Amino acid sequence: MSEQSQPSRRAALARMGLWLNGVFGALLSVPLVAYLLSPLRRRSGAGGRQWVDLGPSSQFPEGETRLAAFRNPFVRPWDGQTAEIPCWVRHIERETFQVFAVNCAHLGCPVRWFAASGLFLCPCHGGVYYADGSRASGPPERGLFQYDYKVDNGRLVILAGQLPTLSTSASLRRRKPCEG
Repeated sequence: MSEQSQPSRRAALARMGLWLNGVFGALLSVPLVAYLLSPLRRRSGAGGRQWVDLGPSSQFPEGETRLAAFRNPFVRPWDGQTAEIPCWVRHIERETFQVFAVNCAHLGCPVRWFAASGLFLCPCHGGVYYADGSRASGPPERGLFQYDYKVDNGRLVILAGQLPTLSTSASLRRRKPCEG
């Protein structure tokens, strides 16, 4: 065989290097492409959110604030216990509730309710919130985040599936049972 028909070792290694770089580049681009295409495959509903049942409204006595939990409606099999999301439910009167995210508006530490003082307290940086979720003192610049809710056939239902942020927060929001 002539030298022209046989590739040199340098050329063969260069081709193999290009091929391996292409394979690794394609593998590394998969998460980026998935991220860019994720809005196209977002689940239907209110911006990827879904109504989730917290249980009968009678389990939240009027005038009290209680801890409740719900399962994230958009879980993966490997989410395990992290798919259980706690929230604070304040029953004001009749069918009027406030449902707060358990996270402090400062850095997301879980707040605790102290019924004796009527305050939510954050153990991380000393954030304090009144019973209605508004800021009392400390580093948080705003009140606790709230979930939209409705009472449907005697059951308290919240709109869940999205991280609480300023865009999803509002003051007391109540929806009629026929909505949504």
